[in-house]
Amino acid sequence: MKVLQLTREYPPEIYGGAGVVVGHLSRALSRRMDVEVRAFGDDDRMDGNIPVTCYQAWENLGRTDDGELYPPALETLSIALSMTRKPVDADVVHAHTWYADMGGLWTKIIHGIPLVVTLHSMEPLRHWKVDQLGAGYHLSSWIEKTTVESADRVIAVSAGMKADILEHYNVAEEKVVVIHNGIEPDVYQATADRSALERFGIDGRYVLFVGRISDQKGIFDLLLASKELPEGVRLVLCAAAPDTPELQERMENATAGRDDILWINEMVGKEDVIQLYTHAELFACPSVYEPFGIINLEAMGCGTAVVASGVGGILEVVVDGETGILTKPNDPAGLAAAMNRVLADPGLAKAMGAAGRKRIEELFSWESVAARTKKLYEEVVAG
Repeated sequence: MKVLQLTREYPPEIYGGAGVVVGHLSRALSRRMDVEVRAFGDDDRMDGNIPVTCYQAWENLGRTDDGELYPPALETLSIALSMTRKPVDADVVHAHTWYADMGGLWTKIIHGIPLVVTLHSMEPLRHWKVDQLGAGYHLSSWIEKTTVESADRVIAVSAGMKADILEHYNVAEEKVVVIHNGIEPDVYQATADRSALERFGIDGRYVLFVGRISDQKGIFDLLLASKELPEGVRLVLCAAAPDTPELQERMENATAGRDDILWINEMVGKEDVIQLYTHAELFACPSVYEPFGIINLEAMGCGTAVVASGVGGILEVVVDGETGILTKPNDPAGLAAAMNRVLADPGLAKAMGAAGRKRIEELFSWESVAARTKKLYEEVVAG
């Protein structure tokens, strides 16, 4: 059996969690079956035994000087056409995020193979994206809806997302399957190495945030809450890839003059971020919307307590009071109180970190995710 993965992001060209997921899933699947990847970009390459073909938008569909925001959606459709045009010898096509969805649907129709779609987030629940895509947000929403309702199977990364899919889209419940994301437990584990901390100038206690600069991630709530942290505890932000230039400017203004914040404005490499997870007092994930939240798994794998919003898939990852503390979204005061509770009790933080590591080992590995995904492919092909 062979699967064709369609995605916007594929390592090392990633800016969010979806790209991380597709990379790990593809590699784990490649140990069980043939895998081909088609992605946005310009760097065709081999990832082990996986051929990765990259596509760029048609030149005449790019941004212009007239201020319109919809071109990114049109660029996406042009890439979908290019992905579909190339011959396909796979048994099933698997599309990730709305960016690749239409390519998946067209591949299903033109090449006559079943379509699996994974929703890593949902357009109807990300209304703020109108600031990023303008009228193109309505197009991205239509693409996702059309593809999901036409797919042979839809993978939800959490039970909460499955409920959202059934609420917003006309799709039979038996077609929606929950398969959680995972991590590599032997990679994301505690390390004694502190070379990255020394390089970034981190000495002493700190709270860690890792994620995009986005309203979705609740980063501005965290900036407010961090004003209540104890003296001597810094907030370290591994935050880059702003959704809009306005958010970049807002971040710059919010962090200006604050010596208690270290903003690492870059996509930090895996080895470095593992060090940052390991030695943090706690990991903060104040998202207002998070279908799954793989970063919480990474922090838990490194034995670090988590303080996170009790939303979406986070509820299925972080066990409140056991592996961390769950708070309400958009509640800086509640977030500050939860962080201070962990910071004031090192024994509690250590126990939560140990429980998080145990939970990772038992439930969230890419090998188990790949096994369930391959079984789903076999079922849909047989059907």
